[in-house]
Amino acid sequence: MNKQGLGTQLSHLLELLDGAVQDAYVKAGLATRPRFTPVFRALAVRQPLTIGEIAELAGITQPAATQAVGMMVAEGLVTSTVGANDGRQRLVRLSRKGANLLPKLQQCWAATTLAADGLDAELRHPLSEVLREAIEALQRKPFAERIAEARERLAESPRSRRSSP
Repeated sequence: MNKQGLGTQLSHLLELLDGAVQDAYVKAGLATRPRFTPVFRALAVRQPLTIGEIAELAGITQPAATQAVGMMVAEGLVTSTVGANDGRQRLVRLSRKGANLLPKLQQCWAATTLAADGLDAELRHPLSEVLREAIEALQRKPFAERIAEARERLAESPRSRRSSP
């Protein structure tokens, strides 16, 4: 069997983790998705927040925050209004429906944290630490830059010139 690529492994890991969290939400009677968790967590700290502030507090990209907030607005979990000082800015708040979910969500988050700690304890290298290190490394040097450098090395390699079709 061929060694799975990094993207395939990460996708599979996410499926395993998100699927279990989604099941926990369903069992807790929560009509929400794991991908909304970073937004919920940010809004539990402070409201209202701009999309940029949500992204920063949540540790996600602005496009990911924009997409999640858009879906949450559609599901009635948050509201989005025009900023008073800047009409281009959107201020996001938990709706009554979203705020009512917070206590059960926080219970699920506590259980998820304990489960993650247990997983980390089983591994030679705690997954949370490996992921933190990988994110930091990719912030220093993005993967796209690493791919471009690898392509250059392959193009310069005498072996690759001989085996080119």
